[in-house]
Amino acid sequence: MEKPVHHFTELFEQLGLPADEASIRDFIERHAPLPETMQLHEAPFWSESQAAFIFNALEEDADWAEVVDHLDASLRKQ
Repeated sequence: MEKPVHHFTELFEQLGLPADEASIRDFIERHAPLPETMQLHEAPFWSESQAAFIFNALEEDADWAEVVDHLDASLRKQ
């Protein structure tokens, strides 16, 4: 059985963040770039529950893992 595909907007909604295109772009511009040595869930701008969701999505290779990886890559760009 295939994992569901989640979109960037759905991830932002799941994290309780504004999910429109302009808000997503603003969030990434405001928080990028993350230091190479910092894991995504360790970033200081996450709440405890957001950090736990991100950590678990990647740790468990959950259906959210692909879109969380996309967010990670977006926050690493200069």
